[in-house]
Amino acid sequence: MRAARVLLSVLAVAVFAAPFLTAQSRTSDTLDIYLIDVEGGNATLFVSPSGESLLIDTGHASDVDVDRIVAAATDAGLAQIDHVISTHYHGDHMGGLAGLTQRLPVKHFIDHGPNVQPGGGERLEQAYAALHAQAKRTAVKAGDVIPMADLDVRVVASAGETIRTPLSGTGVPNAYCASYEPTPHQVFLEDQQSVGALITFGNFRTIHLGDLTSDKEFELVCPNNKLGTIDVLLGLHHGQPTSSTKAFVHAIRPRVAILNNGTRKGALPEVMETLYSSPGLEDVWLAHFSLLSGQEYTVPGLFIANLVDDQAPVMPIAPMVPPARGSGAPPPPAHDGPAYWIKVSAQQDGSYTVTNARNGFVKTYPAGT
Repeated sequence: MRAARVLLSVLAVAVFAAPFLTAQSRTSDTLDIYLIDVEGGNATLFVSPSGESLLIDTGHASDVDVDRIVAAATDAGLAQIDHVISTHYHGDHMGGLAGLTQRLPVKHFIDHGPNVQPGGGERLEQAYAALHAQAKRTAVKAGDVIPMADLDVRVVASAGETIRTPLSGTGVPNAYCASYEPTPHQVFLEDQQSVGALITFGNFRTIHLGDLTSDKEFELVCPNNKLGTIDVLLGLHHGQPTSSTKAFVHAIRPRVAILNNGTRKGALPEVMETLYSSPGLEDVWLAHFSLLSGQEYTVPGLFIANLVDDQAPVMPIAPMVPPARGSGAPPPPAHDGPAYWIKVSAQQDGSYTVTNARNGFVKTYPAGT
């Protein structure tokens, strides 16, 4: 059953996405970004015009997640992954790394340094050490630059530290800082250690902060905004309320936000409200329809890559109340059907398109608006 489901997922991406996402010969002039469906984990693949690749995180320790990453790499015309950033030692972000290395060579492993969260990250750290023992490995610090052809990849957060000097052309006082309140939600130590990268391609700017928490986001934009404005905000800690406060999101003014959420993970109402009220925001795209958003806080179906397999005859308008954490919580609805990615293709002039592989819907965002 498991093997059949894996095969179905891979074939579905290849067959259904093919009419809309043609495999890259890498004579392209675009930066291509694949937000890969790893069921509420994270795997985001960047491919420069020259074909150099950067993968941020590798999803869960699951053949399904690895197959989906490989399918995206194949679509991009890749035979290897040049750089893999493991943002932090959580299973939904680096669980698939060992399986991926068995399928595709990885040239450069990047991380924040030692695990700091007892009771969970040690096993992942040990497995990771075995993977990078015979390869190039870099523990990056805030302010480091990851060398890539065509791109400026700048580490803005790592190991609990954030950049202290504003990036070129930034540093404007942030009026939203006054509204910031520390999150009342549970914060995990490794989330605060996340490697966060700001990636620039000509006039196009995007950022992925792993699961960086709101206190560290605050350091990046308060009292002055050290990042400037962003075209596409990626990940958003799945849409969890321990990140993505108004002080941060409203300061960087993304035109587009793309959440790597799951059917019952992330895209929570308070995060969605923050996004919808952000100045200059045009659209939110979701990896999954979120039961935690319901119809009240979700986005139009055109902007959702993956739906709920067993749809109720009537979908409640109100968002679902998240179940309590712990072993007694019911499992989230399985997404056994075809998996689809969201793809961004950016030009150097700052224009870009976003494509939903599930339905072929494409939206163009002109430069300079």
